[in-house]
Amino acid sequence: MPDYIIVGGGSAGCVMAARLSEDPDVSVLLLEAGPRDTDAYIHMPVGFFKMTGGPLTWGFETAPGKTIGGRTMIYPQGRVLGGGSSINAQVFTRGCPEDYDAWAKEEGCTGWSFEDVLPYFRRSEDNDTLSGPYHGNGGPLGVTSSSPHLLSRIFVQAAQQAGLPYNPDFNGPSQAGVGVYQTTTRGGRRCSTATGYLKPALGRPNLTLRTGVLITRIVVEKDRAVGVELVENGRPKTLRAEREVIVSAGAIGSPKLLMLSGIGQAAHLSALGIPVIADLPGVGQNLQDHTNVDLVYELTGPYSYDKYKKLGWKLMAGLEYKIFNKGPVTSNIVEAGAFWWGDRSEATPDLQFHFLPGAGVEEGIGGVPGGNGCTLNSYHTRPRSRGTVTLRSADPAAAPIIDPNCFDDPYDLERTVDGIITSREIMSQAAFKPYIAREHIPGSGVGSRAELAAFARQAARTAYHPVGTCRMGTGPDAVVDTQLRVHSIDGLRVCDSSIMPRLISSNTNAAAVMIGEKASDLVRGNRVALAATA
Repeated sequence: MPDYIIVGGGSAGCVMAARLSEDPDVSVLLLEAGPRDTDAYIHMPVGFFKMTGGPLTWGFETAPGKTIGGRTMIYPQGRVLGGGSSINAQVFTRGCPEDYDAWAKEEGCTGWSFEDVLPYFRRSEDNDTLSGPYHGNGGPLGVTSSSPHLLSRIFVQAAQQAGLPYNPDFNGPSQAGVGVYQTTTRGGRRCSTATGYLKPALGRPNLTLRTGVLITRIVVEKDRAVGVELVENGRPKTLRAEREVIVSAGAIGSPKLLMLSGIGQAAHLSALGIPVIADLPGVGQNLQDHTNVDLVYELTGPYSYDKYKKLGWKLMAGLEYKIFNKGPVTSNIVEAGAFWWGDRSEATPDLQFHFLPGAGVEEGIGGVPGGNGCTLNSYHTRPRSRGTVTLRSADPAAAPIIDPNCFDDPYDLERTVDGIITSREIMSQAAFKPYIAREHIPGSGVGSRAELAAFARQAARTAYHPVGTCRMGTGPDAVVDTQLRVHSIDGLRVCDSSIMPRLISSNTNAAAVMIGEKASDLVRGNRVALAATA
C-alpha cells in the first residue's frame, strides 16, 4: 500500500511525485489517465502547434456562451504525462508579485504572498541566462532565453515605437513593457515537468507510475480519504493509500473528481443521484480564464514560419534540428510579447500580448490567403467574470459542463477592446511597414469600439489558463485551506491550478509548478527559508 496516491500526472502532479519520493521512507503511486509522453511532437518546441487538439487532450468543448452569441469553444486540456506542460506554448511567466500578495491579504491565504512563494519559483528553475534574487539555477525546470525570429524582433521594435518600454525580464522587478519570452525548454527540447521532474525520479524503488488509468472516485470512509477507485477489466477496483490522496487533475479534472466522489454542492450532486459526502458549494465554482482575441496579418512575402509548411522548407528545418539541434524546430513560436495597460487606474499591467511569426498556428485560428502571415493575440489579465465546472452526469467517462462565462462582466469586454486597439497600434508602426500587406482578421472594416466589441464576442477563445475551481481560502465557498487540505475531509488535498483563489496576470504554468513545489513541502511538513535559495 503506498503512502501517497497522486491522481493526475500533470504539471503539479509530476512535481509532487518527484519531490515526495525524495524521502526513501515513503512510497508514492502516481496515476495518469493519459499515455506516456512518447509523441515526438511533444519534445520539439515547435510541436506546440500540433498539441492544442488531438488525442493528447481531453477533447473538451465549452457550453454555449450566452455572451458570445451562443458559440461553443474548444477547451484544450492535456491528457498525457506532463499535462499542460507537455502541450503548452512553453511561455515562462509568473505574473506580478501583487497577484500573490492579493492572495494573502485579500483572500485569506496566509503563507502564499510573493515573498512566501518566490523561494519555490527559484527552487524549480534552471535558468540558462538569468540569476539573482528573482531567478534560480540548477532546478529541475529548464528555462531558456531564446533567439527570436526576425519578425519577433520586429514586434519588439514596433512596440517600443508605440511607446512601450523594453523589458529584458518579465519575471523581474516589473512586468511592464515589451520583450522576448523565456521558455520552459532545455537544449532545444521542451522541458515539461514529466521531463524535468518525473523522469529523473522514476528509477526510485519507492515511486510507481501508472498511465492510462481513469479514476472514477475518491474512496472516503468516516470522513477520511483512504484511496481511489478505478475500473480494471470491466470491474471496479480500489487502490488504498496509507497517508493521503492528492488530487492534481487540473482546474477541470479536479472539481469533476471531487463531485463524482460526493464532495461538492449538495443540490447538484443529489440531482444526479450521487450520495453527498461533504456539502462544499465552492467545488467547480469560481472558474477563471484568460479570453484571447487574435489579430491575423497577411505579409508581403515569405517572412514568417509559415514557409516551413512547404515540404522543402520542412525537410530543411528537420535536418537542421537533427544534425545541429537548432533552427526553427527549437522555437516555441510564441517568442515575443508584452504587458501593458488598458485601465490606467490599475497598479500593474492588465493586458498581455503574444506575438507569433505565423498564422493558423493554433487549433481554430485560420491562416491567410497568401499563405504567409503573423498573429498577435491579447487578453485582459485579471478578468472579473466567473464561470463554472459542473457534472453532466454521474458517469465518470462523461465530459463535464464547462462554462467560462467570459465577458459576463462588461468590464472584461472593455479591457479586451483596449487590447485590440493597442495591438493595432503596435502592428501599424514603421518597423512593420516592409512586412505587413494588410490586416486579415478582423480587417480594416472593423473600427469603432462597438464593432471591436462585436468582433471580440465572435472571435474570443480560451488562452488555456483555467484556474480557481477548488479555491483556496476561508469562508463557505472555499474548497481547500492554506495547506491545500480539502475542508471536511481528512487525508485529502488538491494540489494544482484549481486552488488559485484568483487568476494571475500571465500564463499559468510556472505558477502550477510553484504550487506543486510548495505543496510537496506542506505535505512533508517542511518550510523553505529564503536564505536556503539565496
